[in-house]
Amino acid sequence: MKVGVMGSGNVGQVLAAGFASKGHTVKLGTREPASPKLREWQEKAGPRASAGTFAEAAEFADLAVLATLWDGTENALQLAGADRLAGKVLIDATNPLHFAPNAPPTLAVGHTESAGELVQRWLPKSRVVKAFNTIGNAHMIDPKFPGGPPDMFLCGNDAGAKKDVSDICRAFGLNPIDLGGLEIARYLEPLAMIWILYGFKTNTWDHAFKLLYK
Repeated sequence: MKVGVMGSGNVGQVLAAGFASKGHTVKLGTREPASPKLREWQEKAGPRASAGTFAEAAEFADLAVLATLWDGTENALQLAGADRLAGKVLIDATNPLHFAPNAPPTLAVGHTESAGELVQRWLPKSRVVKAFNTIGNAHMIDPKFPGGPPDMFLCGNDAGAKKDVSDICRAFGLNPIDLGGLEIARYLEPLAMIWILYGFKTNTWDHAFKLLYK
């Protein structure tokens, strides 16, 4: 499968390298595809990985991943072009974070709206699935926890797209849990804040969510 990952920060690089490690061909979309940072990433990710513009990654993709910082997300999708992503499954891994000096981040969107729903409106012909936003990038691929694989909560309006993303989660060593329609992103994005705030409070980032069953 050809995967286009839009966003070249830590999350984008980890997910793109993860897809490449599982045998997929990946193009990482960014504003500066020739940057030294991305040349170094390509060398580590191997021959299945390359970098290009947002438009090139969107055109290349059979499946797309959105992994941009929130304040650049709408512009990145404009550069990618909604028509290039039409009909494609798009995994929205973003969290709508607002950063202020000397303080933990807060949510920029919430209550009656979510980043996932905004992305779907910006890409009306894409099949958006919210996933990979409630776990740290260090544990997105083949995580090792004493209690077993973390749960990956996901949501979206297209059943087939959610099945595809669930299969990807399993291939990455995560346990997918489908919570319903894309409006559930209104709860998954605040859930990510629990992960983030605990990390800031303890200065540790090796934690993850898992449901316990009796």
